[in-house]
Amino acid sequence: MGVIIEPYGFTTNLELENARWREIREKPFDIYGLYQPHSDGQFRRLPADVAEATSRAVTGLAKATAGARIRFCTDSDFIALHAEMLTMNHMDLMARTGSAGFDLYVKEGARYYFYGIFRPGAGSEDFKGLEQVVRFPDRRPRQILIHFPLYSQVDKVYIGVGEDAMLDHGERYRFDKPVVYYGSSITMGGCVSRPGNTYEAIIGMEYDCDYVNLGFAGAAKGEDAIRDYIASMDMSVFVLDYDHNAPTTEHLIETYEPFYRAVRAAHPDMPIIMVTAPDTHQYIHGATGRDARRAVIYGVYEKALAEGDRNVRFIDGDSLFEGKHHDICTVDGCHPTDAGAIRMAERIGHVLGSVLN
Repeated sequence: MGVIIEPYGFTTNLELENARWREIREKPFDIYGLYQPHSDGQFRRLPADVAEATSRAVTGLAKATAGARIRFCTDSDFIALHAEMLTMNHMDLMARTGSAGFDLYVKEGARYYFYGIFRPGAGSEDFKGLEQVVRFPDRRPRQILIHFPLYSQVDKVYIGVGEDAMLDHGERYRFDKPVVYYGSSITMGGCVSRPGNTYEAIIGMEYDCDYVNLGFAGAAKGEDAIRDYIASMDMSVFVLDYDHNAPTTEHLIETYEPFYRAVRAAHPDMPIIMVTAPDTHQYIHGATGRDARRAVIYGVYEKALAEGDRNVRFIDGDSLFEGKHHDICTVDGCHPTDAGAIRMAERIGHVLGSVLN
């Protein structure tokens, strides 16, 4: 027999005494990585008109909450989460804790550390969503960070804390103007085991920088609508990483340089990082095809340098998983495991950290 939580009207089956609930669109929660989450009717990563003008696939994928986060501060000795979800995606290559779960981090010293997970499974069959409690051994103020599911659509999220607990805004990011990442399913987070294990999340916690994840599995093709939207965004660094989804080398030739130029025209001095596909053994295109695609992107990079652009960087995808045990860095020769995501975060983060100012 569940308990109805007023004034929200949802029912919880969690056995909590004296819990106080808030919907995350209310103060003091700070929401990151989503498009206008307080005024738009649904959590999404792009404006609906931009997504629809881009492609049917992006229209659906833009509603997945990859890269979404909340930050807040509380001295409660537990954090309860009740999420109502429109979809709970299950991918055959990916742990459901990553595609449909939330994970919680606590700041200790200068950085955030993983503490607990809100996972799909037992207790989530009565409604489309999940609820769970993460408990702490004592009561003291903590800075909390919660990452949203990578491949699922989230409708509402409620956070429960102790009835008399302090609840306040979390710390702001050191770099509050977001880094924007545009790319494929790899960018979106496939196939890490938890949302906080994406390479963007790892970089975000390492450098304390806000970010927006515009990864769209199989659907990042550099279309005009999303190119122009990204060019209009207010951002600190742009990571251009859609090589994997460009269907042909010819498509890259037609779209890559115009994408770079549109962003550069809108942001004359902003760092732009170009990244090529990180396949471990020519998984998709074969060696010849991949070399040709890499040459297209490197050619745009060289041309930018020759024209005097000193704020452009190039990262060869072959370098992302290199070294001992490179073969454990992906699930299928393409999508990173947690080990692969860490290597991507180290390589891309090293370059990003050098330009983030």
